[in-house]
Amino acid sequence: MENIKNQILEILKEDCRMPIETVAAMAGCSVPEATEAIEEMERDKIILHYLPIINWDRTERERVEAMIEVKVTPQRDMGFDTVARRIYQFDEVKSVFLMSGSYDLLVLVEARTLKELALFVSEKLSTLDTVTGTATSFVLKRYKQDGVIFTDNDGNDQRMAVSP
Repeated sequence: MENIKNQILEILKEDCRMPIETVAAMAGCSVPEATEAIEEMERDKIILHYLPIINWDRTERERVEAMIEVKVTPQRDMGFDTVARRIYQFDEVKSVFLMSGSYDLLVLVEARTLKELALFVSEKLSTLDTVTGTATSFVLKRYKQDGVIFTDNDGNDQRMAVSP
């Protein structure tokens, strides 16, 4: 069953709207087995949510995204989990990752305007007693996300020609 579950996860990762009959056929199991496996993985919190990947640049919606590197000092007996939990409670925060390297947390945030995002950093995030520093980088253009390519050059190869 674990092998079937892993196959189903890979299939759903590519297209979570695929009909259950197709998922079952691709995973090599029956529809009831596929349905049971998916329901079990949802109960076990393996599958947490189903999301579309949206190219917001093709919509009228105004939004600003940023990735914020955050350095923190975890409090005694609380560790990074408590700090991360406090940060991800903010509505502007879309993702939080514990990182290795020169900073501790990577926080992906979204706001309607640059001013709103700046206020989030200066008034909410930076003022937390455990935050010792931040570095904000704004998303200017999305090329690829979760394996999906966003750019569309209509088949025109715009790479520079390289000759020997």
